[in-house]
Amino acid sequence: MNIRIVIGNVALNAELNETPTAKKVADALPLNAPFSTWGDEIYFAIPVEGDLDESAREEVEMGDLGYWPTGKAFCIFFGPTPMSTPGKIIPASAVNIIGKVRGDVSRLKKVMDEGSVTVEARA
Repeated sequence: MNIRIVIGNVALNAELNETPTAKKVADALPLNAPFSTWGDEIYFAIPVEGDLDESAREEVEMGDLGYWPTGKAFCIFFGPTPMSTPGKIIPASAVNIIGKVRGDVSRLKKVMDEGSVTVEARA
């Protein structure tokens, strides 16, 4: 499923994968929520419950979209977190990989002071 992530004046196109967790997230769209940052990660609580699944990773890639079961949160990874080591992006704990941003995810660095994020389905 194609989605659009909007924070301030930055809009990014992304795609959710076909995992059960990603389908739960898709069913919860559209979402609008205040967000927090943790290094170069934006995350926000969503009304989705799930456990770690076969997509779960303790190391992610630039542009990955994750679901963090511990915080019931949608995560967007666009650089190192406080737990990262050189060349590796490490979340606080394992996340299910639910999708990927298409395009320049580093643009999110410019909108980390905004108040909220919108995630919506795209045709």
